[in-house]
Amino acid sequence: MPASLSFAAYGEGIGNASAVVRANAVSAGLTAPVPSCPGWTVLDLVLHLGTAHRWASAIIEGVPQDRWPTEKSGRAEGLASGDVLEWFDDGMAHLLHVLASAPADLEAFFFLKDAGRPREAWARRQAHETTIHGVDAMAARLGRVPTASQTWVTAALAADGVDELLTGFVPRKSGKLRTAPGEPPLTVLVRATDIDRAWTLRVSADPVITTTGTRAQEEAHGIPDVVWEGTAAALYLGLWNRGDEITEIGETGERSFLDRWRTDQRVQWT
Repeated sequence: MPASLSFAAYGEGIGNASAVVRANAVSAGLTAPVPSCPGWTVLDLVLHLGTAHRWASAIIEGVPQDRWPTEKSGRAEGLASGDVLEWFDDGMAHLLHVLASAPADLEAFFFLKDAGRPREAWARRQAHETTIHGVDAMAARLGRVPTASQTWVTAALAADGVDELLTGFVPRKSGKLRTAPGEPPLTVLVRATDIDRAWTLRVSADPVITTTGTRAQEEAHGIPDVVWEGTAAALYLGLWNRGDEITEIGETGERSFLDRWRTDQRVQWT
């Protein structure tokens, strides 16, 4: 799952999405609920993302693990800051500074396998972390999850985010996306309609195996059991459980496989 965008593009992605978070937080208000994150307010969202930025910065800087920020410590720091949005801005700016200052051959912890060089991997991860939460901030302002076309997310950024999710997060041993006992293995073709990218998920009782390539390359594997298709942005948001613009073709039983994805596929950081 090596990065498909440039290091600079990820930095730009962090900055753009952070601006979206801030603007929508101001417009919605910190007490507004976040429809895409049930139980959260905008304040919770800002504190979480500000902590995520500081966590990544600490790892890149080589801070000992026992001093990495946690959700609890980050939340306390943000609440004590006096201005949580200024605190958020400071964390984002520091993250960009740390990334820009890090050597290309940085040696640092990263939690996904085959992610490429840690500097690029962290820039990529934080670009997508911030982008998805930017969509959450938009949802707080709108009172609903925005459609893909209402967001600023480009096809290239979205396809890269789909790739990180499907080739990085989903195949992990801790992944919950498996077939049920007695259920035969199945394949899912994930196909973008506006950019020449596709992914094939081979789902069984073992961890998912994912391949990726052009649409023609992935379609050449044979007829899949299920096809998910949409614009790259629709796939990106839908697979991160923000939106329902993915078209599903094929049947896998009483429940659609996309419904199973929405209940079984929950990202955890370890």
